[in-house]
Amino acid sequence: MGDIVHTSHIKIEQDMPPLRRALIEDFKDPVPYGVHGGIAAFYGIEPKEDIPATLDHMIAAIAA
Repeated sequence: MGDIVHTSHIKIEQDMPPLRRALIEDFKDPVPYGVHGGIAAFYGIEPKEDIPATLDHMIAAIAA
């Protein structure tokens, strides 16, 4: 196994569900997470605002 090149230090804070924000070390602004579209429909939620879900960020990272 190779050397560890980076360890992420992230804190997730729950706001008013389903809103959350990730506080990522060395980044000034938090990353917001929420629900939208089919995800909101699946959970039976009507969000005030469509916000990317954690799933969206995971898919984007894998596709990169």
